[in-house]
Amino acid sequence: MTQNNAFELNRRTVMKLGVGAAAAATAGVNLSSEKALANNPAKSQSPALGARLSRAEGPLKVSGQARYAIEQKLENMAYGVTVQSTRPAGRIVSIDTSAAKALPGVVDVYTPQNALKLNKPTVYSKGGGATEEFTPLQDDVIRFNGMHIALVVAETFEQAMEAASLLKVEYEAGDAIVDFNDPKAKSQPIDAMAAAWGDAATALANAEVKVDVTYTTSREYNVPMEPHACIASWDNGKMTVWEPSQWVGGARRVVSDWLGIDIEDVRVISPYVGGGFGSKIGAHPHVGLACAASRKLGRPVKVSLTRPQTFTGLGGRPATRQNLSIGATKEGKIVSIVHESWNETAIDELHVEACNNVTKIMYATPNLSSRLNVVPVHTVQPGWKRAPGENPSAYALECAIDELAYALEMDPITLRLANWADIDPSSKLPWTTRQLREAYAAGADAIGWWKRNPKPRSMREGRELIGFGMASGAYPMLRTASEAKIVFHVSGQIEVLSGGTDIGTGTYTILAQTAADVLGVPAETVAVRLGDTILPRSALAGGSQQANNLTGAVDRAAKNARAALLSLAATDPKSPLAASKVTELTLENGRVRPTRRPSGGISIADLLKAVGRNTLEVEGNTFAPGASEEMKNGADRSFAQMKASLEGGVSAHSWCAQFVEVRVDEDFGTIRVKRMVAAFDSGRIFNPKLAESQWIGGMIMGLGQTLLEEGHVDQRDGRTVNANFADYAVPVNADVPGVQVISVGIPDFQASALGGKGVGEIGVVGVAPAIGNAVFHATGKRVRSLPITLEKLA
Repeated sequence: MTQNNAFELNRRTVMKLGVGAAAAATAGVNLSSEKALANNPAKSQSPALGARLSRAEGPLKVSGQARYAIEQKLENMAYGVTVQSTRPAGRIVSIDTSAAKALPGVVDVYTPQNALKLNKPTVYSKGGGATEEFTPLQDDVIRFNGMHIALVVAETFEQAMEAASLLKVEYEAGDAIVDFNDPKAKSQPIDAMAAAWGDAATALANAEVKVDVTYTTSREYNVPMEPHACIASWDNGKMTVWEPSQWVGGARRVVSDWLGIDIEDVRVISPYVGGGFGSKIGAHPHVGLACAASRKLGRPVKVSLTRPQTFTGLGGRPATRQNLSIGATKEGKIVSIVHESWNETAIDELHVEACNNVTKIMYATPNLSSRLNVVPVHTVQPGWKRAPGENPSAYALECAIDELAYALEMDPITLRLANWADIDPSSKLPWTTRQLREAYAAGADAIGWWKRNPKPRSMREGRELIGFGMASGAYPMLRTASEAKIVFHVSGQIEVLSGGTDIGTGTYTILAQTAADVLGVPAETVAVRLGDTILPRSALAGGSQQANNLTGAVDRAAKNARAALLSLAATDPKSPLAASKVTELTLENGRVRPTRRPSGGISIADLLKAVGRNTLEVEGNTFAPGASEEMKNGADRSFAQMKASLEGGVSAHSWCAQFVEVRVDEDFGTIRVKRMVAAFDSGRIFNPKLAESQWIGGMIMGLGQTLLEEGHVDQRDGRTVNANFADYAVPVNADVPGVQVISVGIPDFQASALGGKGVGEIGVVGVAPAIGNAVFHATGKRVRSLPITLEKLA
């Protein structure tokens, strides 16, 4: 059979298995959703929850009225500037601060010889809230180029910057390992995260068709628009920190650890966050310096990292290497997957990029072996960047699956369907919902997958080679119980209170929609307060969990508030409805009325006035009955109460199918992405406009990862040489093509209280392999390292 005939047969097979199923599912999505909602105690979807509302805080941001953390104006504030090491290893012999201290306005200069006392914080893996143990100025050891070695504090930022430039540092050189390709680098296995079943090695050796490939990714940086910065203010034994944070409860715990004070004496405030993508989950070392300096000086201190300092003041996604072998029958059935990965970690800390997260669940195989390793190097401790683990895992796996499809002369979608996993292959648990077949069909139809010529380097327009590629992806459903509070005011205002933060995803908006949905009022009438540790406890905004965590908590609080309001109306002697039974009353359109009356009643404001109350405050939470305060604090300040994807004896994930069309200039090798289409199963969508924005943002980030982003390290001294926006390229408008996103999900009440699944992370998963596979289709050349640049295509 010729290759084209084989692809045509596979196309027809997929049309039968995939598109037909998708057509039926798509036609029945609304009906299926209504049935699922009707069979669940959650309130049926109304015009409030599920509406395409714009972000509530949007006008404040575009008009400059949204005051971010470091825009607070405090009296007598000093300004701190950190100084970073210019060596990758060794020790500090001395730092001459005399010239800096002689400058006008300089308050003090802190170094290991004149240190600010900081305790080592407890990291998340040991029950704390920190993402790194590194605590600056506590010793003279140099761990990486760019490490904080001094803090200059002055009356103005400009004075602090000038003084910082005058420090003279004497180093004692050390033997450095600057990246994991260094011959001196030694890998360490992470046995606890290995996965294995069957006899993968033997099955691979006996397989009829094999691919054996290595894929690598470069260091990547989160580079949010808002740099990392904070204001710390010590006052009468208490510390207040304004910090752009994805997790104020965790930051509060870390500040408490650093300063050795009771956590109740720490307040963290984060009203708005200008992007984080995982880098603002933990409070980083510069925050500790600001807090210690404020306590030492008895005045507020602002510390802002410069843009170059954000590349080493905290870590991004580490470089990775993955060896992946897949064995299959001639008919395309996978019989074995053998996988091993390596990622960089700090020289004296541990960060694991879980590169087998997707590998071990995506396809049915009787035999699998996956091992993870870390390689300590002299670098800042790596951190989380959007879809940590799943992103590089899907990159290697989905590129290798594409290679296997070409080796078998099968269509890539056909091959994936031939190895469909009816249950989670790793845990052997049933899926909650898995609308991945529908995603394949919807995405393929939207991009015109079946109209392409599948042969590599067969499509062109003038001097441009045209390529189509696709890939799958998954992201686990994480959950943490949280709290919320509803406040009815005598003015008529309704407030939602939560310590969770809005990192640009629309939390302000969807929480207003959730409360409005239960209380029967327009979403625009509900005000939301977020990002403050004095508000009800919330888990982090990370791992695609906050929307589901907080909508569940707000839904509970709003239902409790509705019941409390009706009870007040029926039982308070001063209420005009005091003669009624609670069961005879209804709350609708902001008014309490007898159910038998179609209109009339009393407004919430008038009811509170009548009974002599200024407010009615009602809480709700998603903790199990009888949960202790220790458990609730654990959810707020650590990962102790976080539930993983296998909670409840089922396997819960979001799913995606990514499709792209690329154009490659035949003469110059330049790559342009022409179209991007993706179909997502994220369960019930609380606000389609905001979900689509998140998906599109993730896809654009994936485009940058694939074609542009790469941290370059000087092999001589470990310096990140492109630590700026001029040299570390991220996508701009001209790089971004037309993007289409499609929701194929249905409500999943096994995954969350209101039926939603993760939205924020899944958008980036699968983009890199889809583009890489498209480049191969266009050019016939397989590039197995990111980013894909014209030099690699030469």
